[in-house]
Amino acid sequence: MSRYQRRAAFFCLLLLVALVLNAIRVQLVRASAYTDNPANRRAAIARWDRPRGDILVGGRAVTGSRDTHEQLRYERTYTEGPLYAPVTGFASQVYGSTLLERAEDGLLTGSDPGLSAFPLWDDLVRARSRGGNVATTIDAKAQRAAYEGLAGRTGAVAALDPSTGRVLALVSSPSYDPGALSGTSRAVTATWARLTADPAQPLLNRALRQTYPPGSTFKIVTAAAALDSGTVRDVDDATEAPDPYRLPGSDTRLANEVEGCGDASLRYAFRWSCNTVFAALGVRTGLEEMVRAAGRFGFDEAGPGIPSPVVRSVFGSRLDKAQLALSSIGQYDTRATPLQMALVASAVASGGSVPRPRLVERTTTHGGRLVDAPPSRTLRQAMSPSTAARLRELMVDAVEKGTGRRAAIEGATVGGKTGTAQHGVGNEGTPYAWFVSWAQGRDEPSPQVAVAVVVEDASADRGEISGGGNAAPIARAVMAAVVGEGEGKKAGKR
Repeated sequence: MSRYQRRAAFFCLLLLVALVLNAIRVQLVRASAYTDNPANRRAAIARWDRPRGDILVGGRAVTGSRDTHEQLRYERTYTEGPLYAPVTGFASQVYGSTLLERAEDGLLTGSDPGLSAFPLWDDLVRARSRGGNVATTIDAKAQRAAYEGLAGRTGAVAALDPSTGRVLALVSSPSYDPGALSGTSRAVTATWARLTADPAQPLLNRALRQTYPPGSTFKIVTAAAALDSGTVRDVDDATEAPDPYRLPGSDTRLANEVEGCGDASLRYAFRWSCNTVFAALGVRTGLEEMVRAAGRFGFDEAGPGIPSPVVRSVFGSRLDKAQLALSSIGQYDTRATPLQMALVASAVASGGSVPRPRLVERTTTHGGRLVDAPPSRTLRQAMSPSTAARLRELMVDAVEKGTGRRAAIEGATVGGKTGTAQHGVGNEGTPYAWFVSWAQGRDEPSPQVAVAVVVEDASADRGEISGGGNAAPIARAVMAAVVGEGEGKKAGKR
């Protein structure tokens, strides 16, 4: 071989090495950058080239996939979309995904390593398993009872199993059909424009992402703080709270909508929701203890993902005594999500512990092999067991003899607390109607469901808004769907 041939061969070898090194750079080193480049359509095409896994309620799929034979081949479909939209969210080729569709996207698309028997090999060759399934904790009957109870009115419902934290119902109203956001047609764009411009905000998940002044339902927290701190030792003792009650450091006088609240006992004040008693108790208990008590229930803490994100509920820590008095009755800047208030009811029902809420029962491969089953966990102890027992007694009394009578269920023990929250400049806004409750079926060892309902209902007459009148019947329907009703229905048999 001549010198020129050797040089040519060596040069060709260098070119080959350069090509190999560049291939390695493109395929391995720069792969993620190219994949994540917005101009790269291959990722989107690959994402929609096969059916997504399904989201299940009671073992039945409430989602599906439709083959369009287009470039983004499979479109997401939804069974009873508006009913389950606050649970599933949407998966759109144009507008991304939300809620469970987003939180469990890796499993539903098949990219989760847990779906593969050989994850390292699949990652090396860029193989993708068929999408897995997500079984939710939702109780279909409770979900429908909540949805039909709201009947299109603006509001939300959250229901939990107090002992396990399983989310049994999650409804936000008004709702929408997530299937209308599937695909790439002009109709999808028009639907998005209509939904995002709607002042009723149907895309907002009010159960998880909207906070409201909790009004008198927050008196559960104030009562727990007063009992645990020793401010109140006997629920039947006089509280020495005048009616009306002058807010400390001001000339503002707080009044009640019922009689008999002057110097009333905690039992009477809880039964008839005396503002003056709980405002005075909050001040006597003190800011530091009230802040600690609210924090134990979950206020001012990052909202627990279920796995969909939940916004923070707020009590506040920099309050003067007048502000503390108002905050202690769920006004001023106190705000809570319906899920947070369902956790408050759960803590009372479960002996004082706050369960970690969870919406996913288990995840599986398409063939049914278990991938993950999140365990039941306790977030924290909100109050002592003895305080929880006294609060259960007070909540039962409020349903049997007080403001929550419309939540009573034949054959079950029900505890509840009404709330009518003022808001707006000068409290001129239409009040929000709240009801927070729990229910225990006959012969059951512990409560099976805890519920929080909020109804905005801006179209209603201001004087007709009340937690007992507007929200309690919805809570009753949800609880009855879980525990059954009457002697002929054994609790827990659904």
